[in-house]
Amino acid sequence: MKACLLRAPAAIETNPLEFTEAATPNPGKGEVLVRVRACGVCRTDLHVIEGELVPRKSSVIPGHQVVGIVEKQGENARRFAIGARVGIAWLHRTDGTCEYCRSGAENLCDNPAFTGYSVDGGYAEYIVAPQDFAYAIPDGFPDEQAAPLLCAGIIGFRSLRLSGIARGGRLGFYGFGAAAHVAIQVARHWSVEVFASTRDARHQKLALDLGAAWAGGTFDEPPKKLDAAIVFAPAGKIVPAALKALKKGGVLVLGGIHMSPIPSFDYELLYQERMIRSVANNTRKDGEDFLHVAAEIPIRTHVRIFPLSDANRALNALKNDAIPGAAVLRVDDGLSA
Repeated sequence: MKACLLRAPAAIETNPLEFTEAATPNPGKGEVLVRVRACGVCRTDLHVIEGELVPRKSSVIPGHQVVGIVEKQGENARRFAIGARVGIAWLHRTDGTCEYCRSGAENLCDNPAFTGYSVDGGYAEYIVAPQDFAYAIPDGFPDEQAAPLLCAGIIGFRSLRLSGIARGGRLGFYGFGAAAHVAIQVARHWSVEVFASTRDARHQKLALDLGAAWAGGTFDEPPKKLDAAIVFAPAGKIVPAALKALKKGGVLVLGGIHMSPIPSFDYELLYQERMIRSVANNTRKDGEDFLHVAAEIPIRTHVRIFPLSDANRALNALKNDAIPGAAVLRVDDGLSA
């Protein structure tokens, strides 16, 4: 099969993904083989490729927002019929036995595997995944529209939940990329007033087009104090500015898997019972609940499509904030390159 292989972490500017032939995987017990149709391009992929996340697998195929068709069932894998359309997300599997799994917090599992990081992902023609960690994709979402829902959407949804934002509340978004442009649609569905702080004018316009009450620069102070805020950008220097924008008792959620160092700040910014909390991965319930809401709204993702062979170009564009919304690799395009 054709795949984009990362042999060793390197700056994306060096185009480290090798478009090459790789062995087609075979599903094991409880697994399905999925023919990939589309795979979203995520900032976490950049963190994997550039080594900001400590490598877990020597030579890895990135990608964890996968939409495809079940082509083969492993032993005892009958949850999805041959030909069913499924999604594969970041959380590839958990051990199911650690204290976190037993308590319903499988996102904190002690022995997890992650798609496109510790196991091969979806920048390829085929992928295998445990059937219990795959999602049925609701009808009505084309493949390329569905792909960003599987990480940007799910993590944005979990971030909204952890923020505790209530109907009619005021919520700040810092950074307005793939996750934020999905999360704002959920927030507006919940009658939440959204204030978007982002450095790129195109992203500010997208935020306003999607219903933001205000959009300004990353460090511009919103015109009203916020009940909660979510930092989607992987820049620790944003944290003090976001805290400053919160009301007393406000919650600041850090929505990324990696962030640059957070600078020191005066205790006064945290005082008055303001709270900072991180988001770590997601549970399967997050995914199922989000996809239900996404279909109910329905969410519409803004995507720019690239052929699989152009994964390096897509990631370079992502790094340089050149993609309003989300980038998606269409895997049936560009396979002969």
